[in-house]
Amino acid sequence: MPSKSGLSKAFAAAFVVLTVSVICATVTMVILYQVQMKGINPTPRPTAPNTAEPPPPVLRLPRSLIPDHYDLVLQPQLYTRIIHEVNVTSPNQTLVFNGTSTVHFRCVQKTSSIFMHSRDLEVFGPVLNDTDTKKSMRSKVKVPDEESGFLELELDQNLEVGGNYSLRLDFRGQISQNLDALFLSEYQEKPTEGEDSGTDRCLAATNLQPTDARRLFPCFDEPDMKATFNVKIIHRRDTTALFNTKKTVSNLENEDWKYTCFETTPKMSTYLFAFTVSEFTSEASHTTGKRVTIRTFARPEATEAKHTSYASQITPKILEFYERRFGIDYQLGELDQIALPDLYPAAMENWGLVTYQEGLLLYEEGVSSLLHKEDVAGIIAHELAHQWFGNLVTMKWWNNVWLNEGFATYMSHFAVDAVEPMFRMKETSIMKNLHAAFEEDALASSHPLIPPRDDIHTSDEIIGLFDSISYNKGSLMLRMLADVVGESVFNEGINNYLEKFKFSNTDQNDLWSSIETVRRNQYGLSVEQLMTPWVSQSGFPVVTINTTNGEVFQKQFLYNNTAESRLSWNVPIWVMSYISEPSLVWLEATLETVAKEEFIAKDGEWILANVNSTGYYRVNYNLENWQLLLKVLETNRHLIPLMNRGQLIDDAFNLARAKLIDVTLALNSTLFLRNEREFLPWESAVTNLHYFVLMFDRSEVYGPMQEYLRNQVEGLYNFYRNYTNNSTVPEDHSEQHNQVNAIWMACSNGLPECVEMAKMKFAEWMQPNGTNNIHPNLRSVIYCQAVAAGGKAEWEFAWDQYLSSNVTSEKDQLREALSCTRKTWLLNRYLEYTLDLDKIRLMDVASTIDSIASNPAGQALAWNFIRAHWDYIKEGDTPFLIEGVTSRFSTQFELDELERFAADYDLGSADGAAQRALEQTRVNIEWVKDNKDVVLQWFEAQTAAGNKY
Repeated sequence: MPSKSGLSKAFAAAFVVLTVSVICATVTMVILYQVQMKGINPTPRPTAPNTAEPPPPVLRLPRSLIPDHYDLVLQPQLYTRIIHEVNVTSPNQTLVFNGTSTVHFRCVQKTSSIFMHSRDLEVFGPVLNDTDTKKSMRSKVKVPDEESGFLELELDQNLEVGGNYSLRLDFRGQISQNLDALFLSEYQEKPTEGEDSGTDRCLAATNLQPTDARRLFPCFDEPDMKATFNVKIIHRRDTTALFNTKKTVSNLENEDWKYTCFETTPKMSTYLFAFTVSEFTSEASHTTGKRVTIRTFARPEATEAKHTSYASQITPKILEFYERRFGIDYQLGELDQIALPDLYPAAMENWGLVTYQEGLLLYEEGVSSLLHKEDVAGIIAHELAHQWFGNLVTMKWWNNVWLNEGFATYMSHFAVDAVEPMFRMKETSIMKNLHAAFEEDALASSHPLIPPRDDIHTSDEIIGLFDSISYNKGSLMLRMLADVVGESVFNEGINNYLEKFKFSNTDQNDLWSSIETVRRNQYGLSVEQLMTPWVSQSGFPVVTINTTNGEVFQKQFLYNNTAESRLSWNVPIWVMSYISEPSLVWLEATLETVAKEEFIAKDGEWILANVNSTGYYRVNYNLENWQLLLKVLETNRHLIPLMNRGQLIDDAFNLARAKLIDVTLALNSTLFLRNEREFLPWESAVTNLHYFVLMFDRSEVYGPMQEYLRNQVEGLYNFYRNYTNNSTVPEDHSEQHNQVNAIWMACSNGLPECVEMAKMKFAEWMQPNGTNNIHPNLRSVIYCQAVAAGGKAEWEFAWDQYLSSNVTSEKDQLREALSCTRKTWLLNRYLEYTLDLDKIRLMDVASTIDSIASNPAGQALAWNFIRAHWDYIKEGDTPFLIEGVTSRFSTQFELDELERFAADYDLGSADGAAQRALEQTRVNIEWVKDNKDVVLQWFEAQTAAGNKY
């Protein structure tokens, strides 16, 4: 148990005794039971007349009982202040919680058993009542099946159709130290004058998505089992309890405890249930007319220093934007958001109590990067969009989680654009989402946006759906649909969808019909006909156009171009040329080649398809058209829309990865960058060249590649050089991003003046009594490059600054920079630090290891480390980590090791990521074998004509 938890060895011994006592008590109260899975019929529909069967192998609750309301009393025994005094043998701490739940439900199918969810809970004392007759009924708790999460109560008589019942259960559980269910979070108070370190503080918080409500209280833990909740929380007298709704009363119970009661919630799913108990303070703001009060909670020193101010200012604006946009008011009178020192994932949209990782909600003027405001605004906009998409209207089952996450991702672009138009977030975020989704969806191991309902049963399978497909591809499907039907039709259809299905559950067909109804007299493909192939099939097409004869065809785009696929889509193609405005052309779902007049280039002019990248597909052309497009990029690039300048690079590189075009054509698409100053094309190039770096930074290709990239980025670096040398930044946010790109590309590829600049600015800070004069925007990249160019002194200075900083965004930048050293012994020591919660927080373990793996000096170290410590590491973001650590794999030996890892380890929700990594590694091996020599010759030819360093 980590020392920072404040549990001494003496207390640990006492805790063991207590645990044994609890186990013994449990054994005497319950009868051993195992759910018999063999021979069980599928779950009957709720309206079926026959007696309900136990939950079948599909791991879904029977629909015999429908919950309406819960009355809950919860008491976390946690102390928020830890005693560290001489002669104190046992700190005043405990990680136990207890409670009482009364659930009111209706019977819609006769049954002699009650099935609910319960996991890791001791459940006892059932009291079952028929609320219609006011009579009690006998019931007996069976031992919960930990594998399925089911709790069964045996009854001495049937529950009858149409009857109303209540079930009271007492329960007890453990507060988690793994950031799930009801979990412990720890932090240090700012030290007072004369103290070396601050006082340890603890808080309790929940994170129940997707299937952890059952670890907090016995419940019907499926998204369509919506109910209302009344909650009373008993907590330490010096703490504040927060819940989804506004408190109604808060009184002292005795000298140690007080209780807080809350308003009844709207009808909602169990995964949205949330509460916290802490000593945090808040900053208040309001929507217009003070209709909604918004409170932003954080550590007292953070609110006192106004680190909550930016979030507090923009949240009402974002909330009001959504209210106007959807025509439906936010349903609660209060919205609390809280910056937690520990949380996994980044944020959670609990209705009325949104939780965030501290670094993504707090902003410190003068210390946090100006670009960090985009992160804060973006994540608030995402979580507040969920108050409508997910909370008000919820998917019927987790296979449709994209209706939550895709919508929140899509809508957040508009919200940030409305409240912070200078960020130009819409176009930059769309391109980032597009490229991230394409990367994952180009593998045969990808999954459909809506996998079959019966394929998603377990918690690991559900968690595996929270990926780039559900978030990014989901948002891009909505963008494409809005483009096809028109923004006004789409918006009206969405508003009708929210109004019609509020407080209930939906699937994709409800969405399609809501939009189709608004289209009315439209001809051609219906919304359902258009969208079904896109959401029910994995992957996406590449559309190939021959501009000499107008022939066009589609096929599934896969990095493994030899894989067989018969999939096809109805593809909307906006096409333009030098002499024509964009026009919409449909490519029907057919595998046969067709000819379209709109794709014939007249008088030798170029054709550009997928204008502004509104469609979710790649475009390939005949060689002549590719050459014309690349020529116009070099000579008159402004004729190509900005988003397409970035997308042409991305398409070319990825078509080359799939062996659909020659790799030299892709590399030629970067030649125009010498004179390009816009962010999107450079960002696309940096992203795609990163694959070349991963494949070749351990080979002889890397030297000529670096020299070429130095030459290409020199003009961009010099464009921002005065800003950089004087630690200032441009006003335009996209230029601020591009300044960071310029420094990164120049320094990482050895441009001497860039490396010297980074070393000098960091050295000035390292001086005795030195101050950090590096602009906050530039700290991340300059810290990294200075640590990379330095040695032990630079690394340990950065480490000391990390430990002493109380600004989360600054700590995050330093934590990432520490992974940039080229000293393998330092990287190995840093990996060991991730096992110590006093040094690296659990939520930061995966991203820290991933950062080390991104360093060529640390990749092998990280790969060995995660295998040696998998049982600890698997508590974090393992899908993300596996994909990162294996991203360089391109040899048969590495493939063999990865295959053993996938076969021998319990990967849980990371199994899908491991399968994608295996497929990508096989693709990498073939691609490097086929392209290494050609790539080396291309870079050598380019550098032969350029300047040498």
